[in-house]
Amino acid sequence: MRKLAGVCIALVLGAAAVSAQSKVGVVSMQAALLGTAEMKKAQADLEAKYRPRQQQIEQLQKDIQDLQAKMQSGKLSADGAADVQAQGQRKERELQRMDQDLREDVDRDRQSILRGAGQRMAEVVKKIADQKGLDVVIDTSTTYYFKPAMDITRDATAAYDQTYPVKP
Repeated sequence: MRKLAGVCIALVLGAAAVSAQSKVGVVSMQAALLGTAEMKKAQADLEAKYRPRQQQIEQLQKDIQDLQAKMQSGKLSADGAADVQAQGQRKERELQRMDQDLREDVDRDRQSILRGAGQRMAEVVKKIADQKGLDVVIDTSTTYYFKPAMDITRDATAAYDQTYPVKP
């Protein structure tokens, strides 16, 4: 029994010694990615790409507000009010479709960009871990506490920008 207890104590002490030798780094993958020049350019490109559709949606919203103002003015005949109400309903349906289509297209493009950049960032983080001799890198989103000296987020962003420079 004493022999078994001795073996257990030795295993616990051995595990503690091994864990004490492990080097850990933390990174905020989201902050690292969003801080890259590539992601900033991609965001600007997405906004420019979808600006015309956003402007169409804004114009449609204004048209609907104008129709609502006409309805509330009380200056329409019964037939005129019915016509304005029908126009408003059509424009509401059109607005909902356009808004949903825009959100889906933006989400699809954003996910595609994030998927590719995320894979490249994982490679960059692995290289940094190898260079710094880190045994494990943990995302800050799953970490309750860490010393700031363990954070490699800025290093990851800088290394990503160097490895994958943005073309103008």
